[in-house]
Amino acid sequence: MNPFASALLAWFDRHGRKDLPWQHPRDAYRVWLSEVMLQQTQVVTVIPYFQRFVSALPRLRDLAAADEDTVLALWSGLGYYRRARFLQRAAQICVSQHGGELPRDFESLAALPGIGRSTAGAILAQAHGLRFPILDGNVKRVLTRYLGIHGHPGQSAVEKVLWQHADALTPIERTADYTQAIMDLGATLCVRSRPQCDGCPFADTCVAKRDGLTAQLPSAKPSKAIPTRDTVMLILRDAQGRVLLERRGPQGVWSGLWSLPEASDHDGAWRAAQSFARIDDAQALPPFRHVFSHYRLQVEPLLFDEATAHRGIADNPYLRWCDAGERAALGLPAPVRSLLLDL
Repeated sequence: MNPFASALLAWFDRHGRKDLPWQHPRDAYRVWLSEVMLQQTQVVTVIPYFQRFVSALPRLRDLAAADEDTVLALWSGLGYYRRARFLQRAAQICVSQHGGELPRDFESLAALPGIGRSTAGAILAQAHGLRFPILDGNVKRVLTRYLGIHGHPGQSAVEKVLWQHADALTPIERTADYTQAIMDLGATLCVRSRPQCDGCPFADTCVAKRDGLTAQLPSAKPSKAIPTRDTVMLILRDAQGRVLLERRGPQGVWSGLWSLPEASDHDGAWRAAQSFARIDDAQALPPFRHVFSHYRLQVEPLLFDEATAHRGIADNPYLRWCDAGERAALGLPAPVRSLLLDL
């Protein structure tokens, strides 16, 4: 075993995380769910979502057969909802083409929607002990600092070098533990800001620590201005306390989720509200900002209370009046769910 892997596993045996819910049992389905949920999300946030998800859909076949609204409702709050759709689509492919299981063949596994090279490696290494490297955000941070690799890790040339090192350092023995260990090191000690180098098993051999570069590595992504888009969200609430929801289209953010109707300005909001229901007045609620990876959304909520629905709205598959109980079972964007809970 190479010295890096030996030192990392010795640290893992003393300090690694061994009681995460997807480790007991550590089967392919549970590892896969956790890996997808952990993309751009911290462990402490993921744990309750994971537990709720596997409680409702304990097997891959359950996920494949579930109603999409159920899947999105279970995912609601984790963001990046395309990940949830890819999960279900991949599960359906596994049922139709792989006997209801995630394939153990790397090429077949990596070809499934939303999986790719690193996630496939993590599944095969952790669930089956097979020697495949991974390169998630935590691993990129550990390797760029340990080896002193400059350049943004998302750039293809830098990522290619990182993959070469990740493969060379992954041992044949204890591959599952090594995979968890290098993720744990990045998540608990070699963190983005103020890494805890004194507790790191590589404190004496890390290039970034030696050269005082822990704040500079990994190299930052070249910055560009993030635009802001303004929208007015319409909250039409009838006398029974039901709120009008609209299913978003297949493209753009929150695609396929149930959300609130929107308009670009107040005049457009009034026209849209009048097309849905008879209304008398509107109340402006406190505005808020929601940040996506590529733009900021400035939201002004407008409440139309005591609205009376026009006939035919309930027959539209993309519009429905929902009470609080019905909303809880739907996939709603997290800021919309929070907004409605505060009413």
